[in-house]
Amino acid sequence: MAKAKTIHECSECGATYGKWQGQCRNCGEWNTITEVTPSAGTKTLTVLSPGKSAKPITEVDSRLSTRRKTGVGELDRVLGGGFVPGAVVLLTGEPGIGKSTLLLDVSAKVAAKASAPVLYVTGEESASQVRLRAERIGALHDNLLLAAETNLAAVLGHIEENRPSLLIVDSVQTLAHPEVEGSAGGVAQVRAVASLLIAEAKSRSLPVILVGHVTKDGTVAGPRVLEHLVDVVAHFEGDRHARLRLLRAIKNRYGATDEVGCFEMSDLGIVGLEDPSGLFLESADASIPGTCVTVTLEGRRPLATQVQSLIASAPAGAPRRTTIGVDRSRVSMILAVLEARQGLAIAGRDVYVSTVGGAKTSEPAADLAVALSLSSAATNLALKDSLVAFGEIGLTGEVRATPAIARRLAEAERLGFKRAIVPQAAADEARGVKNLQVTLVRTLAEALQAAFNPSEK
Repeated sequence: MAKAKTIHECSECGATYGKWQGQCRNCGEWNTITEVTPSAGTKTLTVLSPGKSAKPITEVDSRLSTRRKTGVGELDRVLGGGFVPGAVVLLTGEPGIGKSTLLLDVSAKVAAKASAPVLYVTGEESASQVRLRAERIGALHDNLLLAAETNLAAVLGHIEENRPSLLIVDSVQTLAHPEVEGSAGGVAQVRAVASLLIAEAKSRSLPVILVGHVTKDGTVAGPRVLEHLVDVVAHFEGDRHARLRLLRAIKNRYGATDEVGCFEMSDLGIVGLEDPSGLFLESADASIPGTCVTVTLEGRRPLATQVQSLIASAPAGAPRRTTIGVDRSRVSMILAVLEARQGLAIAGRDVYVSTVGGAKTSEPAADLAVALSLSSAATNLALKDSLVAFGEIGLTGEVRATPAIARRLAEAERLGFKRAIVPQAAADEARGVKNLQVTLVRTLAEALQAAFNPSEK
């Protein structure tokens, strides 16, 4: 008898190889390649008569896909206005970041206003453990059903019995298809489980949220086909030691991918932040040397962020360069420009640059605020007035334009800032600002002059 053909497949990314090897060349993981027997494909396919005839697109009723609000405004913002019936959302994030807490809150809010129940399937915790978290965050409702299951057949049975208005699976890597070989979380299992749940969602117009694990480098664990099958891929991120959490849509078939939802982690759960700029401003009006405020963009959302710098004498040896929340390479470049173009003696001193409130920014628009903050710390002179600055700095000391200047200025004006230093190239966008004194600069030298001597033009 002919020996069955086998292949070797990576359990992390699904890449296949002709023979076993220690490391997967696709994802770089070690000892994840196992031997599998591919299912034999059929050579012929019987043509069937369609159950429903194709119809002109103009006759398709779009009201069947009307969005449904989740009750959490920041989640609705990322989804594009709410759940689309039959849509499947994959929510990813690091362990402990707050995915389950957020979804439990969403479940309770949807259950409170939906006629059909919400089904929350947990494969990682017991029902009593989920109940404890629900009590802590106030997410208890009789219309919210809990099921601790790891068997996909049992989950499908719960769906058939309860006909929920929303299904949440926490997580997709814990479910197992009883007729598919391999352990739960493997490539074959994740592919089979996701395919059946997606088919169920489409046939019932049932919104489904799947929680997905991430690997060490932050990518979705399991086969990459999982991201292609679902309609929305959202990533929940943030520093677990800070209060801020950000929800980004990496893929969205029904909306934009440049919206960002902001949440605050507290003892009572996760709360949406319609105005998160307050988390990033600490004594912004005080005359403290080494501080400057900029306006960064998270997707389309402008956020005011305070940059703080400290320059201290260095002990014997190489001086330290420590950054938190800002791009270390850009800070090094700005230090070189300040020393070479402005004669600021920083080379032999320790430099510390940080943002306030756990904010993170790597865009070049924060360059000017970082430069002003470093100059203020080096000279021990506070910046004058309530000042905000943004612009990219080049190696020659010029201040370059950044995108969305008008949106940044509008946010600064809304927060009550009095003065703004922006690139000269943004003159057209700055004309519409009424309650903000805008100073246009071409070089870093002009920006420093305007920041420390506002009366001098």
